[in-house]
Amino acid sequence: MDAELKNLKIDRSHRRAHGSPRRVMRWTIAAALPMALLGGWRVASEKLNVAPVVEIRRVTAVHSGVAPEGVVLNATGYVVAAHRIEVAAKVIGKVKWIGVDQGDKVQEGQVLVRLEDDEYQAQLLQAKGQLEALKAKLEEALHGSRPEEISQALANLNSSKADLDNANVTLDRTRKLAHEGIIARQSLDDAQARYDSALHKTNALRKAYELVALGPRQEEIDGLRGQVQQAEGAVAYAETNLANTVIRAPVSGTILERAVEKGEFVTTSFVGDRGAKGYVVSLADLNDLEVELDISQNDFARLRPSQPGIVTTDAFPDRKYEGYIKEIAPEANRQKATVQIKVGIAKPDEYLRPEMNASVAFTADRRADRQAVSGAARPVVVVPASAVRDNAVFVVVAGKASRRPIRTGAGTDQGIRVEEGLAGGEDLILNPPAGLKDGDKVRHKE
Repeated sequence: MDAELKNLKIDRSHRRAHGSPRRVMRWTIAAALPMALLGGWRVASEKLNVAPVVEIRRVTAVHSGVAPEGVVLNATGYVVAAHRIEVAAKVIGKVKWIGVDQGDKVQEGQVLVRLEDDEYQAQLLQAKGQLEALKAKLEEALHGSRPEEISQALANLNSSKADLDNANVTLDRTRKLAHEGIIARQSLDDAQARYDSALHKTNALRKAYELVALGPRQEEIDGLRGQVQQAEGAVAYAETNLANTVIRAPVSGTILERAVEKGEFVTTSFVGDRGAKGYVVSLADLNDLEVELDISQNDFARLRPSQPGIVTTDAFPDRKYEGYIKEIAPEANRQKATVQIKVGIAKPDEYLRPEMNASVAFTADRRADRQAVSGAARPVVVVPASAVRDNAVFVVVAGKASRRPIRTGAGTDQGIRVEEGLAGGEDLILNPPAGLKDGDKVRHKE
């Protein structure tokens, strides 16, 4: 029992021999602290180090007796027809006949499509009938009254005069008898009324005779002339509509698209693929082709009007065509940050098709070539375009970035030619960081 109790007691002598727990912990912390500080310093030094890692390339200078003509810029776009025409109908109607197909060559004035014309022929016939009726009325007015009409008016007037004379005699006799008291006063009033009626009738017939003898008034004739002119315009309009049912080629060219078939309805405005068509065919002169390019605003300064270039297509890469800048858009595209340029193709052939992918290699002009030849004795230094920023480059000198202003010349396939600022042998920084400044420390990319 006593032995077991002794085993349960804590041996404090062993604890004193090895020291207290606090002292052990202090020694452990003291030993680990320098290591932690050393590791933190390394991490902080890596995080806070302002010397960026850069890619460096040694600049080489090439001596050449004659500087080759360089390519200023390469751009891609599409071949398009310079003047694509969508031939539309001037009148509405149903296609009766179509005589061309896609790819056919047509001449100016050639009949392409005929529309049904029954309604337009009927309208023309109606307009002609109205014109003839008005012409007849005008002729009648111009010739005046016929002799038979004048004779009839005169006979009516003479008959009325005879009735007037008879009424006058009767009135005189009745007036005497009434004064003598032989007849009643009523008989005198009746005789007077008959006389007055005959007098008014005679006066009216006299005026009618005079009008018939004079003929129509000038104002009436002028009004009939105006109606005839209006009818002539209606006839001309109907004839034009009838003629417009025959659709002809406005220019010579090649049919690019056949938009309608026999039986389809054609209107004067486009209403959709499944509705009435707004045009019947599209054509263009394939001897007048150009390339549409969207040039980045950063590269636009390298080009000028009429600058030459070599045009190639993806379909026929071995065929090369001479081109030149034909048109430069007067405004830029803000969304795409580009400027549209059209390159005319000097001598297109049957291999070129609208909407083909095309590439244009713009070359330096002859003036630039002459300058290059005059400076051919100097070394030619070419640097990648990615190394140039704000007309300057960075080179590494003693572990620091040194900014060198340069003057650039014409571009080449390898990069940008440097006329001044580099002589060759410098360690050039490619793709310099955005925040790099003159004098900043840099590290070489391993």
